[in-house]
Amino acid sequence: MNNIVIGIEGYVGAGKSAICKELLNHIPNSIILEGGNLYRAIVYSLLKSGIDLSELKKNMLQTDIKAIMDNLKIQIVIENRQTAIYVDDKKIEEEDLQSANSSIAVSEIGTIANNQRLYTFGRNLINNFSQKYNIIVSGRALMEIYPNLDYHFMITASLDERIRRKSIQYKNKINLEELKLNIQKRDELQEKAGYYKIYDKTILIDITDCKTVKDSANKVLQFIKFIKN
Repeated sequence: MNNIVIGIEGYVGAGKSAICKELLNHIPNSIILEGGNLYRAIVYSLLKSGIDLSELKKNMLQTDIKAIMDNLKIQIVIENRQTAIYVDDKKIEEEDLQSANSSIAVSEIGTIANNQRLYTFGRNLINNFSQKYNIIVSGRALMEIYPNLDYHFMITASLDERIRRKSIQYKNKINLEELKLNIQKRDELQEKAGYYKIYDKTILIDITDCKTVKDSANKVLQFIKFIKN
């Protein structure tokens, strides 16, 4: 049987990353390619270098994101079936990639940068890994990056539920009103960029009422016909 490629997109805070990790327990011979973390690593590294975000945004229309990735010596490695990102041979921890400040910067830059060569890189990466594995791809604009997805899921939940989940991710160390504004701003940027677009093959999954990550993952698994536990 041919390996499959499953695309998981989602609204900010809906829990797509947690769902992807749970899917690893149910989809044999599978790995996660976390496209969002690749973009986060690029932006995180730029900000760590001392570049001002407003100055960075001014030049993004003319900037090739893939060229930046190469200049920063960013590498993607699969560790324990998941994506690990290294910058100049140093691993970037998930907590740094997922910080609130980095998240806003990623949303702002991702909507205006020239992403085409990065998309081509992502397409080739998926093709290469799919020779050996079933692929769970998490990120944005997945249908543009890889139109031949076997499944394309869009994960959503109510705003209140997404605030609750993000607060847990940030270990309840962020003000809830600030978090709400953060999510709403990112939603607006993502919507404007077309990242929440629904395609003919898109399967919309609302997980507002799911009590556990396993419940959420099961909503996805019911559409993946050949996998049964």
